[in-house]
Amino acid sequence: MEKIIEVQHLSKAFGTNEVLKDIDFSVNKGEVVCIIGSSGSGKSTLLRCINLLEKPSGGQIFYKGKNILDDKHDVRAYRAKLGMVFQQFNLFNNHDALRNCMVGQIKVLKRSREEAKDVAMKYLRVVGMEQFINAKPKQLSGGQKQRVAIARTLSMEPEVMLFDEPTSALDPEMVGEVLKVMRELTVYGLTMLIVTHEMDFAREVSDRVVFMDKGVIAEEGSPEQIFNNPKHERTREFLKRTLQQN
Repeated sequence: MEKIIEVQHLSKAFGTNEVLKDIDFSVNKGEVVCIIGSSGSGKSTLLRCINLLEKPSGGQIFYKGKNILDDKHDVRAYRAKLGMVFQQFNLFNNHDALRNCMVGQIKVLKRSREEAKDVAMKYLRVVGMEQFINAKPKQLSGGQKQRVAIARTLSMEPEVMLFDEPTSALDPEMVGEVLKVMRELTVYGLTMLIVTHEMDFAREVSDRVVFMDKGVIAEEGSPEQIFNNPKHERTREFLKRTLQQN
């Protein structure tokens, strides 16, 4: 399998607080990987280091075999290959849904307005938001905003999709509509790296599940192995606690 992202000995500290410790991790092309773990375990920080929103304190990140932390690497070109869906949507409040999905294409990918509009409409249809193209974020529910945010990311046609707890800011009744869209995306063969606390979703869509605990990868394996037969006591405790809450 082709490794698209490979992380070696990655560490990240904020002052004296070491959030990531010696992380080794890779994602293969077309793979769906879910990262689970308690709050503060380093999941979101790992994602933010991979797309360079945070500068790692140590280690290396390879994208298609090239070290992106090398000074010569074009960070903007690399970031354009990664799509990020955030907890808080990060939409432009002064633009409608269609324009939100066009801006990045025009500015970063240098697409014409016509092409950007066609691509935006295609992906707004994919997420079921084509009837809301003229709505501004304040006119949309949380679930609808997140679906627009996913369409915006897809419009950039990235090679890897990163999702940082995409349902954590949503009311419970809106979580399902966003997870439904994400489930549907898995059939497109996209490479997806998803930080989530939705265990049933992780079990259903993942090719591989990674359990993080206190800044390290404590265990990784197939959904069946992690959920039905975890090797480590910490994994067992986390799943027992989390599945009882649901």
